[in-house]
Amino acid sequence: MPERDPEIQALLDKQTITEVLTRYLRSVDRGDVETLRECYLPGAVEDHGGIWEGPASEYVDSIAKGIAHPKSLTSHVLSNVLIDVKGDTAFVESYATTFARVKSDGERYDCFVGARILDHMERRDGRWGIARRQLLWEWNHDVPVSETWVLGMLAPDASAMRMGTKFPEDPVFAG
Repeated sequence: MPERDPEIQALLDKQTITEVLTRYLRSVDRGDVETLRECYLPGAVEDHGGIWEGPASEYVDSIAKGIAHPKSLTSHVLSNVLIDVKGDTAFVESYATTFARVKSDGERYDCFVGARILDHMERRDGRWGIARRQLLWEWNHDVPVSETWVLGMLAPDASAMRMGTKFPEDPVFAG
């Protein structure tokens, strides 16, 4: 790596780390399992807020089928990203607000969840990735599904709307 002003290098590292975190959430929403795997470093550990804990590779295996399913509908929003870089390591606290459509007892619900994510990241062989992740649940709100698109004001005929899809069909993967 070329010698740079330490403040400039810290900014570049923070931007790269933010992109890893953003790519992680997009890969979950778009069902891009291989990109999700690439966000973790070899040997990484995932602690998903008490509902899953262990090797990150096994965590990805456990959710791969669900996130790639064509009817899987989620939207993750990353915010409040604080990054403390120390050489080739970084501690990151970020917030995620998540929407997920789920089915329970034959009924569909829209679930909104707030969580914080604590990431220990490392730069190995010039690449930043997640070495250890801990998710902490903050809040949840579940409501019955309603698809009137802003009470019908946005799109009276929703069939005309272009919708996001999964990997590799979504336009984001067109290049």
